[in-house]
Amino acid sequence: MDTTGELAASYAQWRSSRLGQITDALEQQLLFELLGAVAGKTLLDVGSGDAELASKLTRRGAVVTGLDADPMMIAAAHRRSEIENAQLTLVEGQAERLPFDDKSFDCVLAVTVLCFVQDAERAVAEMARVLKPGGRLVIGELGRWSWWAAYRRVRGWLGHPTWRAAKFRTRRELGSLTQAAGLEVVEVRGAVHYPPCRIAAELLAPMDLWLGRKTTFGSAFIAVSATKAA
Repeated sequence: MDTTGELAASYAQWRSSRLGQITDALEQQLLFELLGAVAGKTLLDVGSGDAELASKLTRRGAVVTGLDADPMMIAAAHRRSEIENAQLTLVEGQAERLPFDDKSFDCVLAVTVLCFVQDAERAVAEMARVLKPGGRLVIGELGRWSWWAAYRRVRGWLGHPTWRAAKFRTRRELGSLTQAAGLEVVEVRGAVHYPPCRIAAELLAPMDLWLGRKTTFGSAFIAVSATKAA
């Protein structure tokens, strides 16, 4: 199996697991709520991966451009767009140097991107730059204080290359990054308050997003919604 196939298989394994299905559904519901109606809007998905989320956004009527730094992910996204007949524009590029003109998109979405880039402040500034006045930026990141973060830190200490390089952030840190880019934070919410365990997920999922409206403490996933002044 080639590397792209291995990555696709890894995604497929997670998405086929009950824990993965519950967790992804909660995170995506939160992101969709923060984005609001996207029909007819131009939307940039930064760090789009294999375009699983981007494809769903096209089915909601958005005109989606997916950007990823990994050519293997771009290849996987092309395959998904062909299989699902999703009308996507796919671009290889870096979050810190977005290859788009100023004020190009109505919405910008970035999910678990800042935890892996070298210069998160520059990446958010770039997202703000390409956002149209009155547009909306939604950032979803891995929370610092959660069962999941603790588990991933241990894996990083043990040598896992992905989690060794990752940086987890707090609600305040994400808000500060967004405000430093000149955007107004509208809402911050959390999701995934259970440990990485299927039984816990099944028990706690029904109340998870309600809890995430009250606090982001213990949230494995924190999402920030911000707007650009018109």
